[in-house]
Amino acid sequence: MSLACHDLRTPLATVIGFVRTLPRVVETDERAARYLALMDAAAGQLSTLLDDLSLVARIESGRYDPLVGEADTLHLARSAAERTTDGEVDVGGRGASVAVDVDSTVVALAHLARCALRHGGLERVRLDAEGPGVALGPVASDVTPIVLGEDLRDLGAAVAVRAIAAIGGSTSAEDDRVVVRLPLA
Repeated sequence: MSLACHDLRTPLATVIGFVRTLPRVVETDERAARYLALMDAAAGQLSTLLDDLSLVARIESGRYDPLVGEADTLHLARSAAERTTDGEVDVGGRGASVAVDVDSTVVALAHLARCALRHGGLERVRLDAEGPGVALGPVASDVTPIVLGEDLRDLGAAVAVRAIAAIGGSTSAEDDRVVVRLPLA
């Protein structure tokens, strides 16, 4: 899987390069510019999917070596909210210092929020930093198994749960929320 992800990056980089270069070397009308923007966005989605698949492959094969650093859970929640484009993510609470792979944790929290928005049919969710944990809500009971990666209908959520576990964290359902617990610094 890792090799496939690596080999797919070269043609994807070529596509991205030409999609971004064409408007600078060729005059494009509004319609062509819109198509190029759609292709660029789709290529970005493919790149994210390859990153996710590569991470899971490293975790599953025992080759994941997280770059652990100290971070505040409120900062992690805010960063995840900024990355989520499928709806609004409110952030609150009081953070605490945790020892995590910051980049993969932010991506994981963003994936969980995106999953709750998409599968819950919501326009808004909330990430609350609660000490060394981050609570996501509301998450309806029928959506909880998807967000927890138990019902495999969302790759991002499945990757997120595995990434959180790989750094020593956990995810669980509590009432109408999914709570991510992270290791203390």
